[in-house]
Amino acid sequence: MEKINPVLVPQRKLFDGTRMPAIGMGTFGSDRFTAEQVSAAVAGAIEVGYRMFDCAAVYGNEDLIGQVFQAAFDKGTVKREELFITTKVWNNMHGQGDVLLSCAKSLRDLRLNYVDLFFVHWPFANYHAPGCDGDARNPDSKPFSVDAFMATWRQCERLVDMGLVKYIGMSSMTIPKLEAVLPLCRIKPAAIEMELHPSFQQQALFDYILSRDIQPIGFCPIGSPTRPDRDKTPDDVVDIQMPEIVEIAKAHGVHPAVICLKWAVQRGQTPIPFSIYENEYTSNLRCVTEDSLTVAEMESIRLADKNCRLIKGQVFLWTGAKDWHDLWDEDGTITK
Repeated sequence: MEKINPVLVPQRKLFDGTRMPAIGMGTFGSDRFTAEQVSAAVAGAIEVGYRMFDCAAVYGNEDLIGQVFQAAFDKGTVKREELFITTKVWNNMHGQGDVLLSCAKSLRDLRLNYVDLFFVHWPFANYHAPGCDGDARNPDSKPFSVDAFMATWRQCERLVDMGLVKYIGMSSMTIPKLEAVLPLCRIKPAAIEMELHPSFQQQALFDYILSRDIQPIGFCPIGSPTRPDRDKTPDDVVDIQMPEIVEIAKAHGVHPAVICLKWAVQRGQTPIPFSIYENEYTSNLRCVTEDSLTVAEMESIRLADKNCRLIKGQVFLWTGAKDWHDLWDEDGTITK
């Protein structure tokens, strides 16, 4: 097994100066990989040199990943303080007191005394059954509410006060939502998870987040080819087939997915690619430590943006919503 020295991996600085890796490993196995496969990949990734892992309660694999973490600590492969571990509260646990219960279960499953970063997974409590199809709708779903979101955020702030989490973050936000909630936060988000890949660069939101000293963490960094079928549409752009990406990959003699990750890290976000295959997750980590893209190549990718959102979230729509665009405040307003 190839090993990459974690010291060689670029770092990001959070608002208080704490550092975290500029690339991590996702653990969402979609509907295609078992919890056993994902946890085995995490074990291999620790050995290879990964030090950041992006987890979530809804992924259904934190208990097995926790066994991997514990084994790595016991073996002396890595110390707890050397890992940066995130998890998330799922939509059905936004109620009063539920966020604490969610965090407590994740800590127990992950076999940790604290998590480094705890996210609100989606900015509303709209819930869908695991593995549902893209046409599924919950009649109890509601539009985004500032009051409801802030009630959930206040519970996250308490987790920081209690020492159960070091930082808190938001996910799948928009500029209108952030404009509404950031002034109300006692503890600001250290990071925001957002969909980021060459065909969907979200430049305005990306710049907005960075200007407020918040770290963008990018999911679907290579276009998530193994995302659930419910999230696929005929018009989706395949990032690793984009001509600009393919051309740059040929120039560097690497797979197009590697170019997507190099671009992400050099641009300033923290990508969290997922793979269960040792050769792929090793390559994903190694590629950000060598052979940087040129200024011209970075510019070529910047100009290739297609504004192609892959994770549309349509299963979270509420009665009366027109379509998935309503989730993303594309008219610039939200209902407060």
